[in-house]
Amino acid sequence: MECEFPAVNENLEEIEKIFDEVKTIAVVGLSPNETKDSHKVAKYLQSVGYKIIPIYPKEEKILGEKVYRSLLEVEEKIDMVDVFRKPAAVDMIVDAIEKRKDVKVLWLQKGIVNNKAAKRAKEMGLKVIQNRCSMVDHKALK
Repeated sequence: MECEFPAVNENLEEIEKIFDEVKTIAVVGLSPNETKDSHKVAKYLQSVGYKIIPIYPKEEKILGEKVYRSLLEVEEKIDMVDVFRKPAAVDMIVDAIEKRKDVKVLWLQKGIVNNKAAKRAKEMGLKVIQNRCSMVDHKALK
């Protein structure tokens, strides 16, 4: 039953610390369509200095960055994974994060909650944010 682990997020102080420590953000589901939220958020994060790594099933470049098909293809270090996918996809994303060993933060965008995957990520030592927009929070805190 999902209720055993409430959708608890890091507090705002911790979220601010995340933004200070993170350098590289893999955006899973980063659309090349400029009208999509994933594109707007990634473009904003890139504009304030974060290195963006697009994870998307097609395209060669998005926002001027090489596109990867999965987190496991990325050779450089990833600090945070920002997810724009359906909640059911988060389980597979956490599987990939577990194999990588370098990710410190799992961020599930507004409308995305997967308590089972979030609990697993927390048990792996990750900071977890669910149902929040990284762009909105960054603008509010910085």
